[in-house]
Amino acid sequence: MAFLGITYSLDRDENFDKFVDSLDIPEDKKQLLLSFKPSQSIKKEGDGYVLSTTSPGGGNKDLKFQDGVEFDEEVAPGVVAKSTFKVEGNVVTQVQNLGDLVLTYKREYSNDQLVVVLTSSKWDGVARRYYKSV
Repeated sequence: MAFLGITYSLDRDENFDKFVDSLDIPEDKKQLLLSFKPSQSIKKEGDGYVLSTTSPGGGNKDLKFQDGVEFDEEVAPGVVAKSTFKVEGNVVTQVQNLGDLVLTYKREYSNDQLVVVLTSSKWDGVARRYYKSV
């Protein structure tokens, strides 16, 4: 798990706009998500992990989780998902269950790159976000 503690900054994405369209959220929220250019890092903490997401314009978030343990995650003000993370080598898969919508984020780490593969139960496509280590 050489990727633990490395910060990765968003470099580019593919089909992210189509993924965001599948979320069925207001246009102003879509534009906010599309303009969000985060950095991410993950670290081990006790028997769990902390996934930190930071953005130059704010919106910083530390998400604490344990491998395979479902928990409530506030994904937006007043919107709570049942989230589960699975850690397998250099791949960390997160499933957010919002009832009628299930989102999957498969994070594939290497020393110099993070690729996040995003899927939605309301969309047949696949989006990717590419991050570079900083």
